[in-house]
Amino acid sequence: MKTTIPLTRLIPGLIIGPASWLGPYIAASSLFLPALIQQIDENSKFQLLALFSSSGMIAAAMSNMLAGYLSDRTRSKFGNRSPWIVAGAVAFMLSMILASMANSIPFLLCSWLLGQVALNFIVAPMVAWIDFAAEERKGTASSAYGGLGMALGNNGFTILAAMFLGNFRFGFIVFGIITFIGVLLSVLIVKEPSNLNQTRENKLSKSDKKFQDTLDIFPKWEIGRDYYLALIGKLFQGISNFTIIGCILFILTDFIQCNPSETENAIQLLNLIMLIFGILMGFIAGPICDKLKVLKLPVGLSTLLLGIGALSLLLCPNQIGVLIYAFSAGIGMGIWNSLDNLLNLQVIPNKNQVAFFLGFYNLGNTITQAIAPIITAYVILFWGFSAIFIVSFVFAMIGGTAILLIRSVDK
Repeated sequence: MKTTIPLTRLIPGLIIGPASWLGPYIAASSLFLPALIQQIDENSKFQLLALFSSSGMIAAAMSNMLAGYLSDRTRSKFGNRSPWIVAGAVAFMLSMILASMANSIPFLLCSWLLGQVALNFIVAPMVAWIDFAAEERKGTASSAYGGLGMALGNNGFTILAAMFLGNFRFGFIVFGIITFIGVLLSVLIVKEPSNLNQTRENKLSKSDKKFQDTLDIFPKWEIGRDYYLALIGKLFQGISNFTIIGCILFILTDFIQCNPSETENAIQLLNLIMLIFGILMGFIAGPICDKLKVLKLPVGLSTLLLGIGALSLLLCPNQIGVLIYAFSAGIGMGIWNSLDNLLNLQVIPNKNQVAFFLGFYNLGNTITQAIAPIITAYVILFWGFSAIFIVSFVFAMIGGTAILLIRSVDK
């Protein structure tokens, strides 16, 4: 019998949990780590940041798959997800404390990679909590995780993190502790039941038998077609998003030619609008999805809003264009973050490996953040700033098309 957890426990955990790991990670990666690298070796800071980014991506990819694989097979009195989530939170806190003490690049790199591994032992099992929701309420659970929890993590910690720029070593420690406390609190709230008596089904579906016969971790295209289309959609949507967000500062200063005061105001307004819409969509997208029984269409069409936002900056290279982008991309990303994990849950090719496939799918966030700056740099170098917006639009359309081609989800 499938385990379900009441939304009264599940939703608070799905909000507090992702906010508690994502917010500190963004604070550390975007503020504290660059500051510490600059303090240790200012002359090589850009090359070192690239090294940390690429190494971290590899560590994240490997640990994410491993964490999902292990949690799918764990049996304990605390369930199969919670033990790994808590262990990951403890290890991440320790890695941040070690990073705060680093006085050499090798020590800092080892600490950072430990943190990347630990973080993914939180992420891969935690996103699988969505599957504990009752079938008719999974949209609400997905919205809580992606629309509310990740929105708070993405934008809600920025102001607090900026307060520690003058003492970023202490910032590592504080945000590591925040992750531990927040994640532990979410685990206690969700209170995952014991699965010691859970046994695997002996009778496998035809799809599962084919899956086992492949002798590979991932199934063949004919078995995992819809999962792969969802993954392709996430990758192209993510690159479309990060090609704009990742260089928004340079878009404002070099393309729109804002002065420093206008740039600061534009960034604050942009983040505020996107945060508001992210939270708003987190409240309404999931419940509407549950009520109207629609999923594929809003997820696929949300990428159109990203594309429209990108073109608005090209057609209106001024503050009005920035506002149009903020509203359009804010709604689009709000819908996407609220529902994309649920869509992926519906197309997983092997239901015995929920955490593995959900975790691998969520690697799209890490991979696209690493790839997008490279694409952006080459596009600007060869075709200029204007081409960035066209590339973002095209990638958004490809991502949305991939989602709409999914067959196993009707609408």
